[in-house]
Amino acid sequence: CKTLDARANGYARSEGVGALVVRRGDEGVLVCGSAVRQDGRSASLTAPNGSAQRVLLLAALGRASVSLDEVGSTEAHGTGTALGDPTEAGALAAVHGARVASLAVGAAKASVGHSEAVSGQVGLLKVGQMLADVVAGNAQLCVLNPLVGERLRGVSSRFVLPVQGAATCGVTGGVSSFGYSGTIAHAVLRRAVGVGSGEGAVTPL
Repeated sequence: CKTLDARANGYARSEGVGALVVRRGDEGVLVCGSAVRQDGRSASLTAPNGSAQRVLLLAALGRASVSLDEVGSTEAHGTGTALGDPTEAGALAAVHGARVASLAVGAAKASVGHSEAVSGQVGLLKVGQMLADVVAGNAQLCVLNPLVGERLRGVSSRFVLPVQGAATCGVTGGVSSFGYSGTIAHAVLRRAVGVGSGEGAVTPL
């Protein structure tokens, strides 16, 4: 999928499988807040609702009780469509535009395609890896989609769209996953080392 790129022309299908271990402990990644809602009324089945995405992001951040600047990276749904990517970028800009620290934005679909039913779990596993290791680059990003640039205008200094691997951005990250039926979800994750009880921590296999 040519996520965020000017060549974005629809998603490439793939297949995948992922596994998580949910356990008690003081390591791994802790899900500290999440939200799920319906995309609501939009122009068509393939036209996402930016307002619904903004409400979703704010709800997840509120439930996680974290400030904007604590979130160092976010995994976008990022299907690589000419309309979907700018809409998602606009929602991120509306929510994170007031932050001071930079936010690294990426999408696994640029590397492995859209694995459909398992794509949300792929994103979750990727964020878990990023919090522990490095922020992965956006594999297909050569020339920024001008509509994405338009949505980020005025706040672009707060967003980093890495094209190569970069140093990990803190201990907190977000992940979005949007379903074909209109269900949209966002989770805020934190590296759980030193948390204590660590109830609900998840560790990528």
